[in-house]
Amino acid sequence: MDHLPRYEFQKCVSRYRGDYQQKSFSCWDQFLTMVFAQLTYRESLRDIEACLHSMSGKLYHMGFRGKVARSTLADANELRDWRIYAEFAQVLIRIARPLYARYPIGVDLDQSLYALDSTTIDLCLSLFPWAKFRKHKAAVKMHTLLDLHGNIPTFIRITDGQVHDVNILDEILPEAGAFYVMDRGYIDFERLYTFALCSAFFVVRTKENILLQRRYSHPVDKSTGVRSDHTVILTAIESAKAYPDALRRISYFDAETEKRLKFLTNNFALPALTIAQIYKCRWQVELFFKWIKQHLRIKAFYGTSENAVKTQIWIAVSVYVLVAIVRKRLELDASLYQILQILSLTLFEKVPILQALESSDSQEHLPVDSNQLILFDS
Repeated sequence: MDHLPRYEFQKCVSRYRGDYQQKSFSCWDQFLTMVFAQLTYRESLRDIEACLHSMSGKLYHMGFRGKVARSTLADANELRDWRIYAEFAQVLIRIARPLYARYPIGVDLDQSLYALDSTTIDLCLSLFPWAKFRKHKAAVKMHTLLDLHGNIPTFIRITDGQVHDVNILDEILPEAGAFYVMDRGYIDFERLYTFALCSAFFVVRTKENILLQRRYSHPVDKSTGVRSDHTVILTAIESAKAYPDALRRISYFDAETEKRLKFLTNNFALPALTIAQIYKCRWQVELFFKWIKQHLRIKAFYGTSENAVKTQIWIAVSVYVLVAIVRKRLELDASLYQILQILSLTLFEKVPILQALESSDSQEHLPVDSNQLILFDS
């Protein structure tokens, strides 16, 4: 918790009057409680209450000032504005991004590289009627723009499941000179032309039904997997009106999956192989979604209102970014997964995380006995 900017948190609380007429359970208490639930993967409000009461003698030293009761926590998640925690997560993101500015991304690229995608979180329609997705199903979507230097989310929007991915392009302010890699669900030439007008570059997988006319063919080295590199223009009337400039179409054969992929980009300077490698980096956002769903609590919720769901998701994002900040500041070699596993067992212990990691590494080389319990399994 020492790595959290408490002053910035209070600014977010004051902006939305989160502590107005609150005497016993502040927004900070709520945040600490929800972080505890994320780090220890608690199942319910009753579970959170029971575990924290068992550590009642240590709560004050951890920053808790109010009594944690499940009814009080439920009311806080229901009523306190989720934007408090959304803006605080953005504060942590602004701290984390410079720490990972030189983090390798697996492709020879000097510019910033972002991956845009969304993940669907399934819900029960009877419990979450406000998030209706289909006739008998509810869901929310987590639209994420991931900075691939360190896999830090820079933009997140939580919507109901019916919002199409392409609409999120309207809310993104393109960064001049940066690359944005997207799947074919984001193809909308009017919106993509906005990226070109902002001097930003995009790499998007094309669809089969897009009408294109080839203008120029460029030589390629087929031993690298690149099959073609063409300068093209759109021929459909509406598409050509929305995007009047030329585009670059690259065809690439992926030997691992034995699939032939075709990309569209507005960058004509980089080698065709580099463009294919940039698109391959898009998989990092899929791994990010998989990671947070496996290791943080965003698939089962402690409240059923829209405010409670968004509060829990944003605090989960804050935990992810906070662990990334601690990992970089302390120059830890351990993965985020290892750090989370160790924190889940030592939250209320005065054990330096470096010492815990060393203990974890030493356990890897010990013979496993049937009567021996290894706490830190990497």
